[in-house]
Amino acid sequence: MSFISEWEPHALWAHFDEILKIPRASKDEGQIRQYVLGVAERNGLEAKVDGSGNVVVRKPGSPGHENAAATILQSHLDMVQEKNSDVEHDFETDAITPVKDGAYLKADGTTLGSDNGIGVAAMLALMEDQEAEHGPLEFLFTVDEETGLTGAAGLGDDMLAGRQLLNLDSEEEGIITIGCAGGGDTNLQLPMAEERAEGSAVHIVIQGLKGGHSGVDIHLQRANAIKVLSRALYAAWLEEPFRVADLSGGNAHNAIPREASATVVLKGEKEVARFRGRLEEELDTIVHESSTVDPGMTFEVTEVSTPPTVWDEVTTRRGLALLTTLPHGVVRMSPDIPGLVETSTNLAVAARRNGDLDILLSSRSSVASALRALRQRIRSAGSLAGAEAEEEDAYPGWEPDVGSRLLGVVKEVYAEHLGEPEVGAIHAGLECGIIGEKYDGMDMVSFGPQIEFPHSPDERVKIDSVQSFYVVLRALLERLS
Repeated sequence: MSFISEWEPHALWAHFDEILKIPRASKDEGQIRQYVLGVAERNGLEAKVDGSGNVVVRKPGSPGHENAAATILQSHLDMVQEKNSDVEHDFETDAITPVKDGAYLKADGTTLGSDNGIGVAAMLALMEDQEAEHGPLEFLFTVDEETGLTGAAGLGDDMLAGRQLLNLDSEEEGIITIGCAGGGDTNLQLPMAEERAEGSAVHIVIQGLKGGHSGVDIHLQRANAIKVLSRALYAAWLEEPFRVADLSGGNAHNAIPREASATVVLKGEKEVARFRGRLEEELDTIVHESSTVDPGMTFEVTEVSTPPTVWDEVTTRRGLALLTTLPHGVVRMSPDIPGLVETSTNLAVAARRNGDLDILLSSRSSVASALRALRQRIRSAGSLAGAEAEEEDAYPGWEPDVGSRLLGVVKEVYAEHLGEPEVGAIHAGLECGIIGEKYDGMDMVSFGPQIEFPHSPDERVKIDSVQSFYVVLRALLERLS
């Protein structure tokens, strides 16, 4: 057990301490699922696993509250696994190392997994809590939230009996969430025609960007490493044509890319000198433009051994033009809710795979028609470059219900313990939209502790907000009983 297991609430932090040791990538939640089932078994609680791997644990109401309406608590088991390139860490075998940083807890060069590990730990603590007063509880642990909410989409129709749900996946203390954006991914596959490489090779690395969550951080206008790289390469290509041998950037559909790299080949040393001059000039410009939001951005340009093959001239031109053209960032702000992003897209991943340049974009909107239009725009840009497009089914948004009975209770309890909360919607995907569509009449509210910069190695959770969150959660369950 590390130092965090000594904090209050002790049971919550002790479980989170254990969670830090368990691999839980999206689509690979087997070990964390077994941990949940083990806690249920030790406490004599009924547990059920559906065909998608989601888990529901049922706990009877405490004495005197057995006949109250059931309350569902919901969090997702998986996490985004991001690390800085200079950090040696294998998420499949290495425990995440917690680091106390003033009022916050973070990890040593990796994502912490407080999204949504704190919610999971809170539910596990409540499963064991013999002193809390509550009605019947259903603990819903979903899988594969971070790569498209597919666990919630595959949730068995017979898994839940309750019709009031507390989602514990929000990340702003003092804010109650009652709505979220829908979204969908688009994968573009651009065929790469190759030829034998001749000449001198140069390797370019962009790094040090902040990145962040492609939903809740998209409005911060942080630089996208793939867009930075493609812009600089295209500017240099217009002055000194070259061939691309390799290009890659980004790791996850819901994380703004923090790093990107490419290897290019030019005819000779004169061409390399002209290329480097124009490339570094453009990169210096971008670093200056981004200095306020991404002060840590750096780049390296080094000469390397010439690889055996490169993309031909047409492929190089089309690939660079496509990456330069594709949208990234905020597309439209909400005209109805001040400060809320309505529609956005994240140019998330670019990688050379099986003879193609694969490009993944993740788009979001609280307006279904706007989401469709944005994905058509992306498909059209790909088509002009000769790329094939594959689109995953979009997941639904969660329409706010300001008249919700559950919302009224949550606001009341929150105000008693932490002061009057704000109520709003977020530009990120929560599983509430899918669960609400699957279970008619579900009354839903989302809240959580203060978690900042999720989906990046800068992720951190405000330590005292976790205790406040748990106090409100226990008091709320008592009120609902």
